[in-house]
Amino acid sequence: MSRLGEKIKVLRMEGGLSQKQLGKKLGVSESFINEVELGRKVINQNLIDRIGKVLGKDLNDLTLSFEEQAYKEEKENKFSYEPKKEKVSEVWNEAFGSVLKNVPIYKYDLNKAVGSKQLPLVGNKIEGYAQDKVFYVEIQDDDMIGFRITKGDLAFAHIIHEVENNSICLIEYGNERKIRQVKKLDSNKVLLISNPNSVRAETIELRDMKVIARLDKLEIIL
Repeated sequence: MSRLGEKIKVLRMEGGLSQKQLGKKLGVSESFINEVELGRKVINQNLIDRIGKVLGKDLNDLTLSFEEQAYKEEKENKFSYEPKKEKVSEVWNEAFGSVLKNVPIYKYDLNKAVGSKQLPLVGNKIEGYAQDKVFYVEIQDDDMIGFRITKGDLAFAHIIHEVENNSICLIEYGNERKIRQVKKLDSNKVLLISNPNSVRAETIELRDMKVIARLDKLEIIL
């Protein structure tokens, strides 16, 4: 049913007229009025004016108001969309949650995380390493200040078990954990290098040292 046809039906019924009676006053058949009210028949302006006169209502004003309202609703739906902030936030959080992972921050003992930082997950890896093999180490002293590694800095690290020559690692030696540059001398001996104020080197047996992780990147605290 069209808006015009619906309004004609309402006004006709309010006026106590049947479709047959309205048709007789207009010189058209009952079925014609029925088709108009159902929106199946398009009528010209002359007939609209005549119906309005019989029903005592200016249908031109009514049709105009209907068209304006329809246009307004369509415009509002099309151009005045305001996304719900909460919904947008949830979508973005979910999206970023699928590509960002919390990487724990530890002190040298690795007993309990003291914080975390988010890093992107690419191909199910973080910086090219398995997710469960990476963490941040909070530098606890200035033993490596000559390497520009100072207390309070954060170093991104990944777990290793074999010595990688010239790498800077978190090691366990003499019941202590330290950050040192490790140089292989042969299959049995390594050189541990630190630089608190000047370069210091210590030669030890490989079997006396445990390699925990290699430091890959450093975030300097300014």
